[in-house]
Amino acid sequence: MVSTPDTALTSFGIDIDPQVDASVTATLAVVEEALRKNVTSADPLIAEASRHLMDAGGKRFRPLILALSAQFGDPQRAEIVPAALVVELTHLATLYHDDVMDEADVRRGAPSANARWDNSVAILVGDFLFARAADIAATLGLEAVRLQAQTFSRLVHGQIAETVGPRGTDPIEHYLFVIAEKTASLMSTSARYGGMFSGASTEHVEALAGYGETIGVAFQLSDDLLDIASESVQSGKTPGTDLREGVPTLPVLYALADEDADASAVRLRELLGSGPLVDDALHAEALALLRESAAMKRARETVRSYAEEARACLAPLPDSPPRRAMEALCNFIADRTS
Repeated sequence: MVSTPDTALTSFGIDIDPQVDASVTATLAVVEEALRKNVTSADPLIAEASRHLMDAGGKRFRPLILALSAQFGDPQRAEIVPAALVVELTHLATLYHDDVMDEADVRRGAPSANARWDNSVAILVGDFLFARAADIAATLGLEAVRLQAQTFSRLVHGQIAETVGPRGTDPIEHYLFVIAEKTASLMSTSARYGGMFSGASTEHVEALAGYGETIGVAFQLSDDLLDIASESVQSGKTPGTDLREGVPTLPVLYALADEDADASAVRLRELLGSGPLVDDALHAEALALLRESAAMKRARETVRSYAEEARACLAPLPDSPPRRAMEALCNFIADRTS
């Protein structure tokens, strides 16, 4: 079954200017159609495996940031859709590789590519999508290729850092570095592409890139918090999945660093320090304690601080409906884990 993402800004519950929403939504509809055309292959296996994660849906948050950033120039320019394809194909490629690294069985509610086929197929399909992204970037000029290559380098650095762990550095600083490299880098490039290819001024392009970088960190952190806070599947996974798999997200790291002698804090550190919580009873206990912990409150404050930093990046941009939409997106990300 093919899942089509709801890419309208209003799908986030954001009250924004109808013309901005219509323009962004129209761009993303064209991007969605173009994505399907650009993952085709004469080889049936490659074609099917390349469509696999795209058919499972997704937020298309990176093309959304790009289309919104393009509102500060001419959002109808022909380069906007190809630029959006570059960032989303790059993102999709990383998901195939991530699932192999994480030995994941499920992605977006469907079997991961490595589970459905095998690791080799998943890795090679990810490589194919990277190649498609690079091919499209080449049509946009040398600067687009250079930016994509630099972003790819950051993505790899982030994955390596995540794989090898803190190696003596502060675990919280290490975690935030990984998010900056693995998530924020491509968000920043998305915003920069939107400004660049719409013809926005250099000052505005730099402001947009800064916004993309910081909203990218806030976005990933809020996703991680949703894994703990939500009673539903807002995060795209069963709540507490990261806890069950022993993935140390920011609230967990804050809790482990906490020196509070309160009985619940001590018990939480004991549970979190024991590794993956595969036992249902222990998992439920840890999840309940974490939801009510000072660490969770601190993590929410961290998300809000990044959202406010992203808002501050918008200062050089004109006070306009597109800027107010970007500010509303900051509010949405800051508030959705409250």
